[in-house]
Amino acid sequence: MLQRLLGERRARQAHRALRNGKLTVLCLLMTVVVLRGTIGAGKFGTPGQDLSEIRHHLRPLRRSLPHRALVEEQPKHADADADDDRDEERDPSVPYSLGPRISDWDSQRSAWLSSHPGRPSFLTPAKPRVLLVTGSSPKPCENPVGDHYLLKSIKNKIDYCRVHGIEIFYNMALLDAEMAGFWAKLPLIRTLLLSHPDVEFLWWMDSDAMFTDMAFELPWGRYSSSNLVMHGWNEMVYDDKNWIGLNTGSFLLRNCQWSLDLLDAWAPMGPKGKVRADAGKVLTAFLKDRPAFEADDQSAMVYLLATQQDLWREKVYLESAYYLHGYWGILVDNYEEYIEKYRPGFGDHRWPLVTHFVGCKPCGKFGDYPVERCLKQMDRAFNFGDNQVLQMYGFEHRSLASRRVRRIRNETSSPLEARDELGLLHPDFKAVHGTNAGS
Repeated sequence: MLQRLLGERRARQAHRALRNGKLTVLCLLMTVVVLRGTIGAGKFGTPGQDLSEIRHHLRPLRRSLPHRALVEEQPKHADADADDDRDEERDPSVPYSLGPRISDWDSQRSAWLSSHPGRPSFLTPAKPRVLLVTGSSPKPCENPVGDHYLLKSIKNKIDYCRVHGIEIFYNMALLDAEMAGFWAKLPLIRTLLLSHPDVEFLWWMDSDAMFTDMAFELPWGRYSSSNLVMHGWNEMVYDDKNWIGLNTGSFLLRNCQWSLDLLDAWAPMGPKGKVRADAGKVLTAFLKDRPAFEADDQSAMVYLLATQQDLWREKVYLESAYYLHGYWGILVDNYEEYIEKYRPGFGDHRWPLVTHFVGCKPCGKFGDYPVERCLKQMDRAFNFGDNQVLQMYGFEHRSLASRRVRRIRNETSSPLEARDELGLLHPDFKAVHGTNAGS
C-alpha cells in the first residue's frame, strides 16, 4: 500500500527510518534500565523522583571525570604541606646556629657512658666505636642511572663496615634547609654526635666515595690525642693556605665538646643566599688558587684552621700516609697494576683505601667531567672493591668493567676450614681482639 502511495524508493526509506526509530527507542529503554539498576533510580517509586535522582548522580560525575587522571586532590588542612620545597624564611640579621649552645657535652656524655656500661665508647682499648655516616638527596637523581650508582656506593660502604665492625647511618633527609648542598652534612653530624653518645668517632664519607681496600684497618692508635682527622698536608693548609690542602669528603670527628665547638665555628659561612655568596668572596680572596664561587665546607675548613691555629691545630691530624681520601683521576687507571704487584691491606699508593669521585656528580646531569667517563670509572672502582668481598666466597667479577661474576675456586666439603687470607670473614674476631692492620 505504501508503495502505491509513495513509490517504491520512498517506501524503502520509510521502512528504514521506522526500523531505526525502533532501535533508538529500545536503546533508550535499556539505558534507563541500566541507570536504575546501577545508581539507585526507582527507589522512590515515581518517574519524576527517578529523573531527579539520575541528575543528582550525573552532575558531580560529569564535573570530576576530566580531572581525575590529572590532579591529585589535596585536603584543605594540608595547605602548609602542599609545596615540599617551600622553605621557612630566616631573619638574616640573626647569626646562624646549628642549634642551642652546648658547653658541657663532655660531662654529659661521660655521665651517660657511666650509666650505660653495655654501650662502651671503645670496643677494646685499641678499637673505638665508630659510626660511618653518608647520605644522598631525598629526591630521585636527575640522571636516571644515578640512583643505581648510589646503590652501589652504599653497598660498598656496608661491606666495609660489616668487615670492620663499624656501624653505619644513611641519611636522605635535609635536616636544615639553610644548609643545603656542601653544607648539609654539618647539622646531620651534630645531631648524630648528640644522639649517639656511645660513638667515639663519627666517620663522614661522601656518597661519591668508595672503599677500595676492604682489608685496611685505620691506625686508631695514631689518633689517640686527635679530635679531627682529614686527608691533607700541613704545609699546604697552614703555610700555603691552599684551598685543596685537605679534603672534607672523608674525615673522622671525635664525639667531644671540642668537636661541637668546631662545628659552631664552621657553620656560619654555610647558610644559603647572601651569607654564603659573601663568604665565598672572602675565601677566594684569602685562599690560594681558589676559583670564585660561593662558600663551600672544604674552603671554610682551610680558612678556619689557617686563621685560628691556636684554637684548632693541636687537635687536628692531617693524614697523608694512606688514602683516607684518594682522587679517582690518579688511581682508577692503575688498579690492574695494584692487583699485579700488591695485595689489599696497605691503604696507600699500593692499594688505596678510598677512591673519591670528586667532580663527577653521578646523581646530577652535569659535572666537571663527562658522565660516561665517570660512570665507567665508578664501575671499575666498585668492582675493584667488590672483588675483595666476592673472593672470600670463591667468586670475582670477570673484569673490572664487567657486571658478571665467575667462580674462581671449587666448593669445599669443609667450609669452616677454608682459608681467609685477608681476615675479612671474621669481623667479630677482629673487633674483639683489636686487630689493627694499619698500625
